[in-house]
Amino acid sequence: MTDSMQVFDRGLVRVRRDRAAQTLAEADFLLRESAERLADRLLDVVRTFPLALDLGCHTGQMATAIQATNKVGTLFQADVSPAMTRTARSIRALPSLCADEEFLPVKEGSLDLVLSNLSLHWVNDLPGALAQIRRSLKPDGLFLAATFGGETLKELRASLMEAEAETAGGAAPRVSPFVDVREAGNLLSRAGFALPVVDGETIEVTYENIFKLMADLRAMAETNAVLERSKKPVRRATLMRAAELYREKFADHRGRIVASFQIVTLTAWAPHASQQQPLRPGSAKAKLADALSTDEILLGDKTPFPKETKSS
Repeated sequence: MTDSMQVFDRGLVRVRRDRAAQTLAEADFLLRESAERLADRLLDVVRTFPLALDLGCHTGQMATAIQATNKVGTLFQADVSPAMTRTARSIRALPSLCADEEFLPVKEGSLDLVLSNLSLHWVNDLPGALAQIRRSLKPDGLFLAATFGGETLKELRASLMEAEAETAGGAAPRVSPFVDVREAGNLLSRAGFALPVVDGETIEVTYENIFKLMADLRAMAETNAVLERSKKPVRRATLMRAAELYREKFADHRGRIVASFQIVTLTAWAPHASQQQPLRPGSAKAKLADALSTDEILLGDKTPFPKETKSS
């Protein structure tokens, strides 16, 4: 993703999150599960964080999980959706603000911790957003986030594309693209973070049918917001064929369809002199050859392979 690329309709994302704010509690199981996993990772850090920001707070799932850790002093909640922000404030009674991840209104070097739970996948300029987050952190401040990865909803994507190709003679993008795990670490380094760590895990959720899955995605405000999406409603014939294909190819032993959600976790720190630094080339005090019980061969020397022998 380049800095100038516009993939998502951010206005539509905001409208859908506004609409979902009051009913999100009925379908926020992924948000709650991911928030608890992020909170568990925070418990592994041997320090506390006086001032933190929950960026893309939804209706306060991250704040609920963080409260049990006793790791954070003051937590601000922020979301691009005014309705999400109001709902989060009413539930958690925490300071909240409406803020866009792409234009972060935070003073440079003011935060000890920035958290983000399943929200950054709707950002167009992800490198730019990460750079703003890094600048908002104090030296040695922590960034801890979860976002959807490229394997998310792969079954739904495949079923819709095949069904639309069969019934409409072509396929438009029906599922949003997500970040690739292998690229995420490079994005963190590019944004100026130190000690970046990226890992992914997949949560599989089963549904009675494709329509139940799509209803949950609407309730979570996670339906397609790609700018190049087709503006026409999906044909009934396409949906029915997609439902058939989904069940044929991605049903479990009980006949329930499986939906994959890949959660990519990003952990990185704002640079600080106290952090572990890579050693200078040639500064090692032990030789690899000694550890392997073999002879050391200096750069440029020929490897003493034995001469080839002929067998009779």
